[in-house]
Amino acid sequence: MFVRRRCWERLRTPIAASDTLVVNEREMISILVMTLNEEKNLPGCLDTVRWSDDIHVFDSYSSDRTNEIAQEYGAKVWFRKLDNWAQHQNWGLANIPFRYPWVFYLDADERVTPKLAAAMQRTVQEPSDNVAFRVRRRDFFLDTWLKHVQMTAFYERLFRPDKMHYERLVNPVSVPDGPVGTVEGYLDHYPFSKGITAWVDRHNSYSTNEALQILADSAADKPFDLRGVLFERDPYERRRNMKKLYYRMPFRPLIKFVVMYFLKRGFLDGAAGFIYAALIAYYETLISFKTDELRRQARVAARS
Repeated sequence: MFVRRRCWERLRTPIAASDTLVVNEREMISILVMTLNEEKNLPGCLDTVRWSDDIHVFDSYSSDRTNEIAQEYGAKVWFRKLDNWAQHQNWGLANIPFRYPWVFYLDADERVTPKLAAAMQRTVQEPSDNVAFRVRRRDFFLDTWLKHVQMTAFYERLFRPDKMHYERLVNPVSVPDGPVGTVEGYLDHYPFSKGITAWVDRHNSYSTNEALQILADSAADKPFDLRGVLFERDPYERRRNMKKLYYRMPFRPLIKFVVMYFLKRGFLDGAAGFIYAALIAYYETLISFKTDELRRQARVAARS
């Protein structure tokens, strides 16, 4: 169900239908923030996107003050129950009436730096053939920028909503329908802003959906083909094949730790890098155990 509650919008002079709409450079991007009980993070997030006059908070029926805070900032608030991440995001892109042709998506625990905001506003004036743009994200933990320990730092967050869709139940993959560029500047991310317990609880839930996704992929996909990893030119198909290879490997948690801490030089991030790599290895352990458990349950059900 799609419901819009009363929203407080910034005061502006009404524009008659016959008037010519002159769009200011800073008003060319709509903002999308997805939330669920984000009263702690949302003010800091919305403070960094005040330059847009079209902010949309897509909420999954929060029980805290998330919606009131969004309204206080002049955002439009939309509601839908979260089923899975890709379906939820795709529904939002298809149904929310954005004012502008370009949308910037961010989470409540992320912050747009001034350099990124200025670069995006310039970029959408002359996007060339690009339908989406990558931005570089900086993740912070223990007051440290995790510069090295991340698997990837670039995410496609600025896009035309009619040219973007998402796949996967959790940790969705963005799939743009067209060329992708890159925007300068940083998107700052604070994944531990609610504390380590909240991070562990969230990733416990994510690991369940990751296990379900692995089983769904195993049932639907063609047999694994190593050529898809080595020679596939489409980056999204190549990434899918790499995931297939990865989930066939033994000792995945150890592999993930070695890659992040040693190969990606996470040790240069100090204690924060070590702890973060260990936490991700723990997350991979949960996924592995839950996948095996679901497979055992499926075999038992098949025999009964």
